[in-house]
Amino acid sequence: MAKRELPKHVYRQRNGIYFQRRGWPSQKFQSEFGTPEFWQEYAAILSQKDGPRTVISRNFGALIDDYRKSPRYRNLKPRTGLDYDKHLDFFREIMGEANPAKMQRKDVIRMRDANAEKAYFANYSLRVLRVLMEHCVDLGWRDNNPVRGVPELKTVKKEREPWPQELLDTYRDTCALGTRERLVMELCVGTGQRIGDVLEMRWSDIQDGGFVVRQNKTGKELWVPILPELKMALDAAKRNSVFILTNERGTNRWSYRGASAAVRNVRERIGALDYDIHSWRYNAACELVEAGCNDDLVASVTGQSPAMVLHYTKKVRQKVRALQAQQQRTKLTR
Repeated sequence: MAKRELPKHVYRQRNGIYFQRRGWPSQKFQSEFGTPEFWQEYAAILSQKDGPRTVISRNFGALIDDYRKSPRYRNLKPRTGLDYDKHLDFFREIMGEANPAKMQRKDVIRMRDANAEKAYFANYSLRVLRVLMEHCVDLGWRDNNPVRGVPELKTVKKEREPWPQELLDTYRDTCALGTRERLVMELCVGTGQRIGDVLEMRWSDIQDGGFVVRQNKTGKELWVPILPELKMALDAAKRNSVFILTNERGTNRWSYRGASAAVRNVRERIGALDYDIHSWRYNAACELVEAGCNDDLVASVTGQSPAMVLHYTKKVRQKVRALQAQQQRTKLTR
């Protein structure tokens, strides 16, 4: 397509057609050139009554601001959005005034390696930067994504394990009934749900002696009966909001950041830093296996796939089977 075929201020880029005019932000057309929808987009841009627009500085700060207004960002799950925000703020701090169009693959690798001692942070930063630079390409600020193909740091992943019973008992002894720290633990262990779903739980979700849960990640709807330990914690809780777990003012739900910080304080006090909030979901799955439940029964509570049930319970499953095997072996030798 020759430039002369395009209307004024419209240019063909490698990844699409853009409106580019001095004093106006670059905008990508969503419709194919020559269609009625294209001309409607073009007319809508020219007819904007805001007057000449302020030129947007093409730096990382502006890129991050624009990304946060995009569907890419708005469609993130709440928990994922919080994780992304940490890294977006990190990018703004270290290179907010830099031009993203000048970033090269070597710069990406240098930033990754500078955080090699914090491998998880370095790798997650790489994933967020890859998405951010893809948005940069979509804006027409550059033609390629320098993060694409850059490998993550290799790490030795430590297997997450359920809390040992003695630590759970210590946690209960440390956090009295009526505290949010105790309630969040009983909700996680008692229902076997992810922390994001637990923080969304409302009093109205309690129906027929159980919780009606719609999982954010999978969309599955479950009904999970309430265990005695959880019922005691719920009976001792204050009802200041529609949410079961609330912020300190009791006006809204407890944030993930607030819950995580509060639980971490307890973990530090009782020497449980090797076990985190998500490990409570492992406790639920493992306790079900130890009680003799098959995979389908475990999944009826946790909402997990068969593969994830196996992953969460593989160690306790081996222990249960070994015990059964040795018991049968003992009977044979008598």
